[in-house]
Amino acid sequence: MFRGTFTALVTPFHDGEIDETRFRALIETQIEAGVDGLVPCGSTGESATLSHDEHERLIKITIEQSAGRAKVIAGTGSNNTAEACRLTQAAADAGADGALLISPYYNKPTQQGHVDHYRAVAECAGIPLLVYNIPGRTGVNIEPETLAAMSGIDGIVGVKEASGSIDQAQSVMQLCGDDFCVLSGDDTLTLALMAVGAHGVIGVTPNLVPARYKAMVDAATADDFGEARRIHRELLPLMQAMALETNPIPVKTALALMGSLEEELRMPLTPMEEQHRKRLATVLSDYGLVDGNG
Repeated sequence: MFRGTFTALVTPFHDGEIDETRFRALIETQIEAGVDGLVPCGSTGESATLSHDEHERLIKITIEQSAGRAKVIAGTGSNNTAEACRLTQAAADAGADGALLISPYYNKPTQQGHVDHYRAVAECAGIPLLVYNIPGRTGVNIEPETLAAMSGIDGIVGVKEASGSIDQAQSVMQLCGDDFCVLSGDDTLTLALMAVGAHGVIGVTPNLVPARYKAMVDAATADDFGEARRIHRELLPLMQAMALETNPIPVKTALALMGSLEEELRMPLTPMEEQHRKRLATVLSDYGLVDGNG
């Protein structure tokens, strides 16, 4: 259902408010590059600091601007099950193709608690759901056996897998079958995961080089792993630079250096430390994305 390159969109701000003009321009750049889908209001979009009104507005803008040219998977996760249901229903009403829901953070539910949480959202959603497993942010790993149980629930169609474990991803694929969509949640592991059967990526780096990242994913999809490896190695320093600090600090700083948005984050995220900023600017210059004076 969801295959290929999906960009986890950043949220541009201006004086504390959403910069809709810059956001629409970012979406247009992604679509022109041919990405398969867009993911607003995820971790990269600073969803944790968005108001509910802002959340819904960003999803509506993405759907409106994409105009059917790319799939829209709306980030609608919450550690409050009722809130996740409400956000997902709003995304469905707006016309989203699917929803991405982070596993409940801070609460640290049991494995059965995860199953019940996602089942509750699936029952009220009306659109396909992707589970987002990122234990580094949530404190709990969703085990492969738990995802296998979820795969039998109507409406739950796949997982954004960001545990950092290829072994885990392989177990998920084996237990859940080929129809269960597995998308990489770690840019640097996308090629490795696709080599063992993943269907694509929800990535941060495509914000910067959407066409080139898509070329890697498309090559892997076509089983041209020689070409995919070549592009992976080309992009690796850029992908690694996206992890110099907490996401989305590096990618927003990079886009600001490239002139695509203002260098504005919402607290508690703070501007990039100077040594990391200089390193990032060097990598961007090496790729020809800035003039070398960033």
